[in-house]
Amino acid sequence: MILNQPGSGWSRLAGQVAEAIPVDEIDAVWQFRLIRREGREFGTAVVARVDGSDGERRRIYTARFTHILKGKERGKFDAALEEVGSGPIETMGVLLAGVRKRMEDEDPAPVPVREWFPVADGAPGED
Repeated sequence: MILNQPGSGWSRLAGQVAEAIPVDEIDAVWQFRLIRREGREFGTAVVARVDGSDGERRRIYTARFTHILKGKERGKFDAALEEVGSGPIETMGVLLAGVRKRMEDEDPAPVPVREWFPVADGAPGED
């Protein structure tokens, strides 16, 4: 599985997610396998965000991208971020299963938050 390599669709998606959600509120990321088909790359990730000061609830988002690799539109990149659920931390497995079922794909792989988001001033990837 390709994690968040610079210049990859994952890297660009992570950058767009970081613009929409404060990275310090994100506590988990899962990636589905990357799909390459007909000169396009498709990626989907699930992002969990701490909701509230008690840290007991999570908001769940699906982040998706399409990156055109060949043809006239080569380089075009589209991404979307959608909130798909929220609930207590104990329900994370159920929420992930629901996303997996809708995608009809294998289980997503957990990715450390520090590895998924681009390193920038104050970002979690810095030591």
